[in-house]
Amino acid sequence: MEQVLTLVCKLQPTLEQSAKIDALLASFADGCNYTNETVKPSVTSKTTIQSLVYQTLREQFGLSANQAVRVCARVGANRKTAKLKRKPVKTFRPTSADYDARIFSFREKDWAVSLTLLGCRERIKLSLGNYQQGKLKGRAPTSAQLCKHRDGQYYIHIQLKDETPEPTKSDNVIGIDFGRRDIAVTSKGEKWDGKPIQKVRDTYAKARESIQRQASKGTRSSRRRCRGLLQRLSGKERRYQAWLNHNISKHIVLDAKASATIIAIEDLTGIRERTNQQRRSLTERRRSNSWAFYQLRYFLEYKGIKYGVEVVAVPPAYTSQTCHQCNHLGVRSQKRFKCANKACGWHGDADFNGSMNIANIGAVVTRLRGSECLSCSLSYDTSGLLKAPRLLAGD
Repeated sequence: MEQVLTLVCKLQPTLEQSAKIDALLASFADGCNYTNETVKPSVTSKTTIQSLVYQTLREQFGLSANQAVRVCARVGANRKTAKLKRKPVKTFRPTSADYDARIFSFREKDWAVSLTLLGCRERIKLSLGNYQQGKLKGRAPTSAQLCKHRDGQYYIHIQLKDETPEPTKSDNVIGIDFGRRDIAVTSKGEKWDGKPIQKVRDTYAKARESIQRQASKGTRSSRRRCRGLLQRLSGKERRYQAWLNHNISKHIVLDAKASATIIAIEDLTGIRERTNQQRRSLTERRRSNSWAFYQLRYFLEYKGIKYGVEVVAVPPAYTSQTCHQCNHLGVRSQKRFKCANKACGWHGDADFNGSMNIANIGAVVTRLRGSECLSCSLSYDTSGLLKAPRLLAGD
């Protein structure tokens, strides 16, 4: 199996090169918008789109042959995604452009990349850390994406393709219950407290509120400084959350690899839309919407592919309300769960109970063990993440 790893590398362009990059990004976005407006919305094939607008993209926007092809591919891919989500294609902004082997190359000798811009080819130095250098050493990547981030800096997202090991087949399953109070609880009894990240988010929320209040009363220059400060605060909060999720996911995946087990997780797709319909305070709404369960799930899945650990998504319905011992419905109160079945009477941590139910469902999904009348089908959603299988009762 092949996995694509994206390395985010900072560019060090000169002022002249920066102007050329901006011009290329603007032409690429304008070409995408022109293509999306000109070609009928029902057309999603990049080959068909290319046959209709290729020559115009080259003449009107000054794009090279491969850049025009990349524009058609970008529009086709975005249309397919929008069609699956039943939403219109968003307007393309001058923030990124796609590159293939003919218009991009990497040179290890001087740690630089060569990029085709508008009517020229430029070699731009990279600012790399030890991690990026170790990954790029001895490699010849063939695709990348040129980006301008929100901080105004230029980056190249280099894509590396690696062969991954086959997932280990096992009869053992680890269930992972996602939550806000405890970020993750495993069926082996491990848990990661959510209080630290909630404290960090509350602190940043108060800081943002204070800065926005000052900006509303300040001068034009003070408002500009406040906007810059808000961007830096946002980056710090986002990086801390990503660091935390990286550590949790890596620990879970490596533990599963060492014990030769499969990981089962909840498919929480759409949970924000459902919970936002409920009446809650602004604080609770903010905390719920900043819950990064999607990122943690994504990290678990791609690290599972990397280390050869199978990750399956299961439906979350009733996992927190069912007793894992006897499968009877029980009563959940805050963090505690008590089984309503008098013959069982199990009580304990509600998240641990949920993780055990997820592990049990994961065992059914992967091996269909425990019921001969169950069938399932695995599929992927538009983001590439696993969708929870639908379990259908047989005759």
